[in-house]
Amino acid sequence: MTDTPDAPGSFDGPGTFDTPALTTDLERAAWARLGSVLDPEIRRPVTELGMVASITESAEPTGPPTGAPGAGHLTIGIRLTIAGCPLRDTITQDVERALEGLDGCTGVEVVMAVMTAEQRASLKDLLTAGRPKNQFEKGSLARVYAVASGKGGVGKSTVTANLATALADRGLSVGLVDADIHGFSIPGLLGTTAKPTRVDEMILPPVAQGVKVISIGMFLDADRPVAWRGPMLHRALEQFVTDVYWGDLDVLLVDLPPGTGDIAISAAQLLPTSELLIVTTPQQAAAQVAARAGELAEQTGQQVAGVIENMAAMTLPDGTVLDLFGSGGGQTVADRLTGSLGHEVPLLGSVPLDPLLREDGDGGTPVVLEHPDSAAGTELRRIAGALAVRPRGLAGLKLPVTPRD
Repeated sequence: MTDTPDAPGSFDGPGTFDTPALTTDLERAAWARLGSVLDPEIRRPVTELGMVASITESAEPTGPPTGAPGAGHLTIGIRLTIAGCPLRDTITQDVERALEGLDGCTGVEVVMAVMTAEQRASLKDLLTAGRPKNQFEKGSLARVYAVASGKGGVGKSTVTANLATALADRGLSVGLVDADIHGFSIPGLLGTTAKPTRVDEMILPPVAQGVKVISIGMFLDADRPVAWRGPMLHRALEQFVTDVYWGDLDVLLVDLPPGTGDIAISAAQLLPTSELLIVTTPQQAAAQVAARAGELAEQTGQQVAGVIENMAAMTLPDGTVLDLFGSGGGQTVADRLTGSLGHEVPLLGSVPLDPLLREDGDGGTPVVLEHPDSAAGTELRRIAGALAVRPRGLAGLKLPVTPRD
């Protein structure tokens, strides 16, 4: 891989990129293969994003001078969105992998360039064309789950990270907003230190464990505290919702801070279709506080999709069942919310105490991926499966369907 100054390639105004000039059968075959290479952040083919500037087959004959490439050697010009793109090596490897075994290809060289300001503007226009500033307004096809708890320390973020990765593992397109600004922990739970990429004012979120994720922790030095008040908290969440390019999501999860403060209210305003998932422990004292978080839905107009009980009974190796935090708290919250909100709020599941859940979270690989058959992994995957197939009405939603003659 080598770097060159930016080459203009094929560009035809805002929002459009032409196909590079292709003069040989091998170049055309390479272009077709590159259609399978996805940009790691945008998750769309590089051939659609104007990232392939050129495909050139070398015409020099084999033999002297020593070291000259023979016919069949391909030089692929790739445009990066920004200089110093952290995923340049990933893109290079994906391009080389896509061209492996291509009939007639004797070698591949990837030459990196950087998009001009005009090309970046064109890319932004391409990605945002036809999309509202807030794509999660009413009418959005994405399911939005805001994961809440009455108090901290109940494992809400761990549950959120595992649900997100379990849903992604089922083949869904999943986004995750770490809205717990003061207590952000999602990047660590997903094992990522990646930084978002900025294309002008548009933010491309990193992908971790198959999930597009954004967190204030990605913009700060390690372990730096956030000392913000209400307006700044609202603005941060607003940027996560409106300035981040999420693409076409099936599910967006939002890890809310504990309680019913500014962020919970802002999330309800910015994500009007969001449904609450309430996380509690079996302890009755925790359940009482958790129910208050769910009852906020009365004021915000949200629905409560269900309750998840974490740190439930643990089965020891000898078969003994240990209720370390008591029992029944999850069902208590579900029953109380059913009565107060006027619609059924189910207990979606009880995640048992499991050392693997903590160990895998500390290691940056959620238990649903690292130990899917463990007690906690099995239950979290079951809950994610239930959320993935929850019925919903499509009345009033605009479906992206184009009629054909």
